[in-house]
Amino acid sequence: MKSQDINRCQIQEWFPKFKSISIKTSIHELPEAFVQYLIDDSGPFLLPLSITNDDALPNRVHKPEEEEDFVVSEGSGDEAEESTPPPSFPELETEVKTSIESLGGAVFPKLNWSSPKDAAWMSSTGSLRCTNFSEIALLLRSSDSVVHDLFHAYDSCTDKAASRPSRFYLALRKWYPSLHPEMEFRCFVHDKALVGICQREVTNFYPVLVEKKRELKEAIEQLFVEKIKGEFESESYTFDVYVTKDGRVKVLDFNPWGASTLPLLYTWEELEELSGEEVELRIVESRCGIRPGLKTAVPYDYLDTSEGSGWDQFLRNADVELRKQTQSSLSKAGG
Repeated sequence: MKSQDINRCQIQEWFPKFKSISIKTSIHELPEAFVQYLIDDSGPFLLPLSITNDDALPNRVHKPEEEEDFVVSEGSGDEAEESTPPPSFPELETEVKTSIESLGGAVFPKLNWSSPKDAAWMSSTGSLRCTNFSEIALLLRSSDSVVHDLFHAYDSCTDKAASRPSRFYLALRKWYPSLHPEMEFRCFVHDKALVGICQREVTNFYPVLVEKKRELKEAIEQLFVEKIKGEFESESYTFDVYVTKDGRVKVLDFNPWGASTLPLLYTWEELEELSGEEVELRIVESRCGIRPGLKTAVPYDYLDTSEGSGWDQFLRNADVELRKQTQSSLSKAGG
């Protein structure tokens, strides 16, 4: 994989070209001071001082009686230590506020490549929905996925010359509360040919997908042939789409082939062997078939996965079900 393949998947690179078939997005170049704020872990976890006094956790219930143990007693050694002042980014916050308002009052954020999906548990809503700059800063500062963008984006490149891009961007994408994760699909392109499609995420079993499998595949294939194939320059890559109720297909993201991109219901080996002559669409037909973010939705330490626990049994059952479905899919493909 070359650095240029990684660079083409940055949202500020591909979005202007595919804006008409994507979702509403506002992109801001980040000042280096804010990038350093995201990187810095030498001191306490501090959110930026908001010029509008917005709270990243507005639904918190403050109980002073529960905070007594954290009050520093007079004359203690800690009292003499100088407190670290919170950072402030007034210009960026003003720009973000304007964009949020123009996008309907709620957005979900991402950097050049990654969204802070693994940090959604930190927000007051348990999602990536943000209505102010403080909520965005909280998610970005808490996310391991964002750390990947900051430090490891080029780790898989054969021509790696830097550990990070020269500039970082914040993309604010319009929040659509009516979107169904079941209608997100990952599409795999190898040597300029669409070779596979599969459901990207599952929250609830959605049987209508099975009935409309052919229609879904044809709609995605048509978008690829007419809008993407001749425009995206890499030979091999993946792209994520969302299919609306009325059959329109919207591009959500582009990702490199392999590296940190998940093949989901495929393996990279079998994808490389597919010719693309007959594109297969794989649908998850069981709740246990795919487990997106299962171990990253909350800190792993919060889960009791010890032998005999509820999570332990769930993981065992899910692994058995996934193996069955994989074997079944491979048998069908071979037949």
